[in-house]
Amino acid sequence: MLVTVAVVFRCEFCGRRPGPETRANLEHQLLDLRHGEYVDVEPERWLVWHGRGIYGPNRYACGSHRGELKAALREQYGTLGWHPWAMGPHPWRGRRGTDRARALKRRLNSGFGPQ
Repeated sequence: MLVTVAVVFRCEFCGRRPGPETRANLEHQLLDLRHGEYVDVEPERWLVWHGRGIYGPNRYACGSHRGELKAALREQYGTLGWHPWAMGPHPWRGRRGTDRARALKRRLNSGFGPQ
């Protein structure tokens, strides 16, 4: 049985949804293993906070509300570390850690010893 799933991205401040090209770029980041990092998403200048762990969930802001997202995160997590205070730009340079994590998972699931 196959189930179709659609991921819905919304700006956490105004509820705006991204256009098709920005949405595709946001989807590419879903499997990214970053934590405590901002990432810019073009072409609509969205900002993603890859929280995870002590920095909470991933959070999204449209180009008009980038500053509000940073202010909210600095207020909430600013005393936990330097991550919320990072200054831009925040380019996405491809997935971080994903290939290594997948290789480790394959090794662990395949039985004993390296493959």
